[in-house]
Amino acid sequence: MHARVVRFTDVDPEHLARRIAEGESRDGPPVDVEVKEVQILLDADQQTAVVIQLFETAEDMAAAETAFDGMDASETPGTRASIDRCEIKATFGGG
Repeated sequence: MHARVVRFTDVDPEHLARRIAEGESRDGPPVDVEVKEVQILLDADQQTAVVIQLFETAEDMAAAETAFDGMDASETPGTRASIDRCEIKATFGGG
């Protein structure tokens, strides 16, 4: 399993809420990619967000790069500050 972790700054919580509602109505991300799961974390006090995109394989993650990186700024939570591409080595807890 692989994760693409994107940190955003200058996040407007209301804009993010609208983006989440649009994603829920589409039942997925705004681009056609093989993403297994997307998690969105918001720190409203600091106006930052972290978006975790989970993929089955490194190839799926690499294939998604162009689509995610090409998204218009209006489709993102805020200003993209960093992107980490990770292999998940361990998961603890959960059900």
